This record gives sequence, structure tokens and C-alpha cells, in this order.
Amino acid sequence: MANLYSFEYSLSQSLEIAINEYNWALISFEVIDWLTPGRPVVISAPSNTWMVVLDPMKPGGPFEMMAQQTFGTRNITLKVHDILFGDVWLCSGQSNMQMTVLQIFNATRELSSAAAYQSVRILSVSLIQAEQELEDLDAVDLPWSKPTSENLGQGNFTYMSAVCWLFGRYLYDTLQYPIGLISSSWGGTPIEAWSSGRSLKACGILNQGPIPQDSVTGPSEHSVLWNAMIHPLQNMTLKGVIWYQGESNMNYNRDLYNCTFPALIEDWRQTFHHGSQGQTERFFPFGFVQLSSYLSNDNSDDGFPQIRWHQTADFGSVPNLKMPNTFMAVAMDLCDRNSPFGSIHPRDKETVAYRLHLGARAVAYGEKNLIFQGPLPENIELLAHKGLLNLTYYQQVQVQRQDDKIFEISCCSDHQCKWLPVPMSTFSTQTLTLDINSCYGTVDALRYAWTLWPCEYKQCPLYHPSSTLPAPPFIAFILDQVPGH
Repeated sequence: MANLYSFEYSLSQSLEIAINEYNWALISFEVIDWLTPGRPVVISAPSNTWMVVLDPMKPGGPFEMMAQQTFGTRNITLKVHDILFGDVWLCSGQSNMQMTVLQIFNATRELSSAAAYQSVRILSVSLIQAEQELEDLDAVDLPWSKPTSENLGQGNFTYMSAVCWLFGRYLYDTLQYPIGLISSSWGGTPIEAWSSGRSLKACGILNQGPIPQDSVTGPSEHSVLWNAMIHPLQNMTLKGVIWYQGESNMNYNRDLYNCTFPALIEDWRQTFHHGSQGQTERFFPFGFVQLSSYLSNDNSDDGFPQIRWHQTADFGSVPNLKMPNTFMAVAMDLCDRNSPFGSIHPRDKETVAYRLHLGARAVAYGEKNLIFQGPLPENIELLAHKGLLNLTYYQQVQVQRQDDKIFEISCCSDHQCKWLPVPMSTFSTQTLTLDINSCYGTVDALRYAWTLWPCEYKQCPLYHPSSTLPAPPFIAFILDQVPGH
């Protein structure tokens, strides 16, 4: 049997289920399998790879499946028991996705509560690289299993992802039916390692350039993790994917991330749709975490802010025209200057997963009127004669505290521009006014939270008033330019 399958298995429930089996010893055989008595499926397979597509199943379980191979007078019977039907989510990325429950805030509480979630099943893919696309996983660190304090707390950056687990737990609390979670991540890796050659070619990346060793510490060769840790999963029927990656592209192909990330999403969607015989939706939901904060000696470095912006394909929010059916968890306010794993690895993964699950509920599960993202301005008006810049937000905004540095304007004079911080002047439930009197030239752009470390923990100035969701960072050009004032 393929390495994906084990004795405590979770299958998608919303569509028909495609199950692939591999037996390299037999060339011709028949298979009978049951999920309920009296409903056998008989297959004559002329090759060493075969597939059974089951009828749609309602969420629930446990069930048992038996596969009986017959050739000549010999019968070989395999049983898979404790099968649940529900939604399967794939979790991927680099070290912030790879961090385990043992490494996060409230680890003891989370580990002790794991036993209460026996309808959430977890699988962790081994760290493997390959030069060519593999059809089956070479190995798994954790086969399909029930969650325990042991397999969720194996150590640092090993076994099961904390973000993945918490995301699934929050979903289960809402949906109350089985959830399957596949963790496939590797720290210190750029997006190019997770991308197929097709998607890289779509962004004009044909050859591998020099790799900066300070930000890329894991496998960096193009497509090696796609080949070994993602492509073998293509036959799975997925509900969706969550992704936490980008730190390793801060100094590597940063300016292409607004292409490579949407291209990865599109390529994964095509691959999983075709690989599952159409059982995975063509445009399945894809969620991601916008990069958190990072302490650096050079706070003027705008690599992190640029990656945050490029994660949205330069729109500032998702879903958008280039990234349909996506959702994002903003994490720039979840800083952790005392993290023993470095500030680049903040320990509050509960809030990250909670924000992700809100996006999934809205985008993947269609919950109407659910607030799942913070306020973003829909109109910026320059009132140069008054020395003001007026922002109108598309939803309500709460000014949690005054901040005279988090907004900046690009002030241009004599063909030179520089960024100047501007204070907040007045605000209401959906508007905010900035005092731009410090600029004696032309104001041609505005940006918000465009820094490595925008604020202290959950202390950014702008949030949605009825949630704990922060306003995301943005940059915008001012079209109505009026010189001087």
C-alpha cells in the first residue's frame, strides 16, 4: 500500500474519494473492498497501480476497509480500520509552520487537551528531497494517527506542525466532524524549493541563482521539496491548503515573490485537481500567514515589508483578482522578542491558527457576515490646502492607540523623495485623518506598518472594533498630487 495509508486514516467526505494503492510485486489481480457490508467493489487491474473511487460519504466513522487481492489460488487480504470521513487540509511552508506544539505558548495546556480531539487525525511527511517528481512518499515521520501529547510534542521543529494542529482543532470545534491534517514543511526553505519547474518558468525563473546563506538554511535547489514532499500527495482529495513561508525569500528572489507565490498556488491547484481525478476542487481554498515581526540591527531593511506586500500579489488583501479563493492571517502584531528560537519564530501560534481558521470558515465554508480580516482603506484623499490626508476604510476601524510613526508619506522635492512619519490627527468609525504638514514638497505615496517590527505584541494602532484582527500593512500611491501647501 502507498505510504499515505495507515491504520488510523482520514478521508475527504465532500466528493467521491479516489484511493490509490501500490503493489509492485503483483501484475494482475482483483480487489474487493468494503466500507459497509454488502457493497463490494471488484476491480481487475492489469498493472501494478490501481484506483478505487468510492461513493460520497457523509462525515463520520469509524469505518473499516478490506482489500482482497486474488491471483490464481492465492488470496491476500489487507485491512485498514478506524477510517473517518471529513475534510483533509495540507499544511506546508518553512520553520514557522514546522514549529511544534512543544515550542509554543500554552504548550502544556494544548498537549493535555489533545486527547479530547480523537476525530482529528494527523500525518507528518518526512524531510525528503528528490531531483525528480516522486509518485509515492519515501517516508513519513508520523503515519495517520490520533493526536496525543507524545506525537504533538516530540521536540523542536519535528513531527507535527503546531499551526497545522491548532488550525484543525479550531475547525473541528466549529464543524464538529472529522478533520485530517497533513504536515509537510521544512525550515529555512525558499518558495522555489516548493515550486514545480512549470510554475517557476511561468515567472521567468529558468536557472538557479546564488543563494544567500544567511536567510536560506534548508534545501534551496529548485523543486526538490515539490518533487518529494508535495507531488506524492497529489492523489489525495483535499479541502484546502494552509501555508506559512516567505522569510527565506527576504533576500532571495524577493521581487519575484508577487509572481512565484500566486504561481505556486495555481500549480498546486491544477496538480491536486488532476491527480485526484477531479475530486479536489479546481480552485480549492488556499490560506496563508502574512509574515510576523523580526528584530534586526538594520530596522530600515524593508525586505520583510516587501514580502508581506508581495504575499498578496501587491493588492494588500485577499482574495483578489490574482489570488482568488484565498485567505490570509495577518501576524505582524504577534511579535516575540524573547523567543528562545529567535524573534523570527514567535511562539503565539494559537492566534495565528485562530485567524487562519476564521479565513477558512469564510472562504472555504462560506460563512456569511463572518469578520475574517482587518480594515483596509478603500479611498485616500489628499487635502493639500489643509495639510491633511484623509483615509476612508471599507469597514469599521478602531484606533486602539495613537502612533505618530506607523504611517509614512513619501515627500518629494527637487526630484528627490524620502519617507516621513506622519501623526494621526482625527478619526471616526470609518475614517482616519493624517497630518502631513511636515512635507513641504509633493506627497506622492502613503504606507502603513512598513517596517520589520510595526508594533509590540497585539499593540498595533488599528484593529477591527468587533474582533482582534489588525489592519494589514499597505502602500499606496497618491494620484491627486498637489505640490506644496
